[in-house]
Amino acid sequence: MNTNEIAKQVDTIFRELIKIAGLIHGDIIVLGASSSEILGKHIGKASSPEIGHTVASAAYNAAKEFGLHLAVQGCEHINRALAVESAAAKAYGLEIVNVRPMPEAGGAVCAAAYELMDNAVMAEHISAAAGVDIGDTSIGMHVKFVQVPIRLSVKNVGSAHVTALKSRPKLIGGERARYN
Repeated sequence: MNTNEIAKQVDTIFRELIKIAGLIHGDIIVLGASSSEILGKHIGKASSPEIGHTVASAAYNAAKEFGLHLAVQGCEHINRALAVESAAAKAYGLEIVNVRPMPEAGGAVCAAAYELMDNAVMAEHISAAAGVDIGDTSIGMHVKFVQVPIRLSVKNVGSAHVTALKSRPKLIGGERARYN
């Protein structure tokens, strides 16, 4: 698997989503990714620290360039807790949990993100403005309601299917209401 190509694809995915979703400085963007799925294996069965580092680095760098907070979802073994920088956790009042993600329990991408981040912590829940899912890891629980699917130019990273979501405010008020 060519890690340079993976990094390029992840960078493209993040740049497109940031633009389409209209994210602004300080927003949270969530990433869920399976290094196993990228390698064409079953999710959770072939964790790759090298692929994890490649994906986490590309996502982290893109988020930082746009002034966004990256949150990286861990796997089910750590109840899908998310790696975030402590400054983001404090700014958003996130519930911190005591766990350290590892490739075998948390996933290679989350573990790599935890190492890359400045003063990383693990948050139990997040309501992000948008998110990317590489490998069908089910990030929907971490994106604000109402969620809108986004179609990106990159459909796969390696063998992993890519989906993306943005959020929009709820439309309330009925037929007499006016919306922006």
